[in-house]
Formats: sequence, structure tokens, C-alpha cells
Amino acid sequence: IGIDPHKGSHTAVALDEGEAPLGELRVRSAANQVEQLMAWAAPLGERTWAIEGAGGLGYLLAQQLVAAGERVVDVQPKLAARVRLLATGASNKNDPNDARSVAVAALRATVPEVRVEDHAAVMKVWAKRHRDLSRQHNRVACRLHSVLCDLAPGGIAGEISPAQATRLLDGLEPVGAVATARHELAVELVADLVRLDTQRRDARRRIVTAVTASKTTLTELFGVGPIVAATVIGEAGDVSRFPTRDRFAAYNGTAPIEVSSGGRRKVFRLSRRGNRCLNHVIHMAAVTQIRYRHTNGRAFYDRKIAEGHSGKEALRALKRRISDAIYARLRHDAEQAARVAAGPGGHTGNGSVACAAGSHPEHRLFDQATPGPDSSLRPARTRADAPTSKPPTRRPRKAS
Repeated sequence: IGIDPHKGSHTAVALDEGEAPLGELRVRSAANQVEQLMAWAAPLGERTWAIEGAGGLGYLLAQQLVAAGERVVDVQPKLAARVRLLATGASNKNDPNDARSVAVAALRATVPEVRVEDHAAVMKVWAKRHRDLSRQHNRVACRLHSVLCDLAPGGIAGEISPAQATRLLDGLEPVGAVATARHELAVELVADLVRLDTQRRDARRRIVTAVTASKTTLTELFGVGPIVAATVIGEAGDVSRFPTRDRFAAYNGTAPIEVSSGGRRKVFRLSRRGNRCLNHVIHMAAVTQIRYRHTNGRAFYDRKIAEGHSGKEALRALKRRISDAIYARLRHDAEQAARVAAGPGGHTGNGSVACAAGSHPEHRLFDQATPGPDSSLRPARTRADAPTSKPPTRRPRKAS
């Protein structure tokens, strides 16, 4: 059953395995929307609900159906649009055709199943809240910079704070109606900055609490704090949907994409696909590691530069390494949670990815959040740099 969700209504179209229509229904977005859909679908027997954008407009309906015990899958809008555009039959843009395209896409493609939201959804909510507040803070700060430049020569250089702006405004005596209006506007913008700072601190406090409760090991990676960890866990969701680290890298956009053709040498280019929010926090973690010279991430970056790569190419390679480290931690956390849920009787031994990653020097990626003192600031010599033969040993002299 494909569903095209909207703010005011939902259109459902049922298809069999041969894509033959079995029925169609349009319901209003109301408190009894799930009861109406399930009563209509009851004669169809075993069924799967395919909702377009189960993380967007179809979020509430998808979660309600899952809570009612129904099987629900999420179909991306782009996938459904391609089905509709490539269809040989009805390709007009309307709600029934959109719902039919969603059902066909669910039948012919591998789509993720919608599950009941867990603690990761809490972190996603507060991480998005903190991100939105930060963007609003930046916009207000830019507006305040502009207004202060109209009131005082040069305004405030560098990063602005409410205290700085207040001191500057207290020393100004506006002359005329225009200057007075700008002064009043600046005072209101300062009040907005104070309010946003308070809200951001509150959102961060909630994020720290949620990340601590999750018992994640992501924060042990250098450059990964509570904000980054909450964003990663919230955006990645169930890590079991990524069978390999390569799939996870493709999802977050750190894996290059192939653009080869004609049977010649393989050509790869930078990926602009994937979850850009997840890609952004991985980028911030990479920049943080490069900033501190004692980290293995900085050593890896310098080694790539020495090999002749550009700064951007070295940064991309480091982002991929961080993606692999994050994937190993997510797998470890998921396996640890499964063992705890199973209890002592369900203990299966230590087969976690992170243990293997932590035991091998090449896979102990990018230090801990608070690294201990290093014996040397120089990067450890790799196997390729090691001497190929052992130095000759002296034989002990015979006593005369």
C-alpha cells in the first residue's frame, strides 16, 4: 500500500505483486486517520505500508502505523518520482499516481523499514535544535554588526558578544530620528543574542545528558564532542542497516564515487551525495584533529601532504578515516547494547569491531578525547618505512 502524505490529507493506493490496483482511499489528516486506513485495508490481508518521506510529512502516520503493529517502509521522494517519470502508463502528477509510484518503488527496490523510535531520536531532536539556534545566532550577530557600523565608525571588530555591544551602545548618544531607530534596533538585537545564547546552552545541556545516558564510545574519538556524537547517532540511526564501513562512508558522503566509462582506467571524483549534516560533523572532527599536532589525525594529514597530495585531498582522506572510526564505534556500541539486553545467558563473546580496531596500531584511529603524554611527537614509523633487513650483530670477542 503506497501512501502519498500531505499536511491536510493522505492518499493510499493498494497494489498486488503484479502491480495491479486493488483499491484507493483518501483520508483527512485527523485523529482517526490510522483507524480509517486500517479498516479499509483489513480485507487485503497481509500488507506492507510504503510511505513517501517517513521522516518528513509522513513521520507521524508512519510511527502511528508501526505502533499499531503494521509493517512500514520508507520510500524516498526522489525514488518515487523516478518511478512516476519512467512509467509507461499514467504519469500525470497527482496524488493517486504519486501513491502508486510509492507502492511500485517499494515492490521493486530495497527500501528501509520504519522502526519505533528510540533514544537516538531524542539526540537527533536536540542536535537539530542546537543547530537551528546556532544559525539564528549567526544571523542576528551579522545584523548587529551591520547596525553598529551605522552607529559607530568600525563597529566592533572580530566576534561580537552581547557585553561588547552593550558597552558600545551605552556610550553612544544618537542624534536624530534615524540614529535613534538604529540604536533601538541594536538594543533589540542584543536582547535576541542573549536569549539565543541562553537557549543554546540549555540545548547543549540536554544533549550532554542524552549522550551520557546513551553510553556511547564516540566521544572517546578526538574531535568528537557531545554535539557531534548526538548528530552522528541521530542521523545514522540503526547502524545495522550499514553492512560495511564502505556503505556507511557512501551514506555520509566521504566515499568517492566512480565516473568511469568505456572500459578504461577507473575514474573517481568527490561525492556531493549522502547525508550532508553527517558529512559536516565529520568535517568538523577532521579540522579539529588537524589543528592539534599531537594527534594521529594530524600525523596522517601530514603524511598525505608529504606524499604529494593537496590539502583538500589530504582532508578528504582523513574524513574517510574518521568515518571508518565512527562506524567501528557505532558497531561496538550496538553489539554492547545487544549483549546487555540479552543478559549473561546471551553472552556471545567479544567479537566487536571496535576491539579489533583498538588492538591493532593501524586501526586505533585518532586518539582518545583526552590523550595521554606521547613518548615522541613524531609519527610512528610504518611497516613500509621499516628497514628491510636486520643490522649486522657483532660477535663477542674471545677472551685472550
